Amino acid sequence: MRLRQLVIVAEERDSIANQICDVFDLKVAFHDDGLIHFGLINSLIPLGDTFIEIVTPVKENTTAERFLNRRGGNGGYMVIVDCDDVAKEKERVTNENIGIVYEVERSEGHVTGKTIHLHPKHIGGAIVSIDKMEPESAWLWAGLDWEKCVSKNDNAERLCGVVMQSDDKSALCKKWEKAFGVKADENLEINFSDSRIKFIDDLDQRGEGINAFELSVKNKEMVYEKAKKLGLIKNDLIHIGGVNFLLQ
Repeated sequence: MRLRQLVIVAEERDSIANQICDVFDLKVAFHDDGLIHFGLINSLIPLGDTFIEIVTPVKENTTAERFLNRRGGNGGYMVIVDCDDVAKEKERVTNENIGIVYEVERSEGHVTGKTIHLHPKHIGGAIVSIDKMEPESAWLWAGLDWEKCVSKNDNAERLCGVVMQSDDKSALCKKWEKAFGVKADENLEINFSDSRIKFIDDLDQRGEGINAFELSVKNKEMVYEKAKKLGLIKNDLIHIGGVNFLLQ
């Protein structure tokens, strides 16, 4: 498994997407018109072969709208990991008594994507999705041409972690261990091949949820200075869309 996409839910999609692109010198690669079926619009921003998505509810009584209300504004919403075999993962999480609230297989061109969304009440903190692409290098949720928006010279290389906060970080960590079938280490970190999920105390009093995205970047100082000029520093951290951005 590896971390492949992190999602922010925001009251206004474009302003948050623009801030992320401006700070990290990235480009929006795709808008998925099919999400209107769920009452959402979105933007997909690639960092290497990983992705940040911003979703905004445009219809009433959506899960995303309820999330905005519950956490008091914009924030981290969803964690998506790439796996080797969705069917095997589905069997495993079912055996852990974790419900599946959404499942789909979709093909476009030469790409097929499969996904299962785990029941949020069984996991806590965020919506968790376990996905698989054929071919492996593809990412259908960002369209078929997203690679045109990335370069080996980009300063932002990839997503490398997500930080979850909770009043009971150990209990939340145990639920996520079951979600992914991976045991955390003594520091309450679930480690994948090139990324991690870290569990900490509730630091901002917004309740259980995503506290931060971790990004691998080549020049940290340049990114921080851009964020500072744009007024996107909060408590000495880059803060966009209700999420801290930690530079690795």
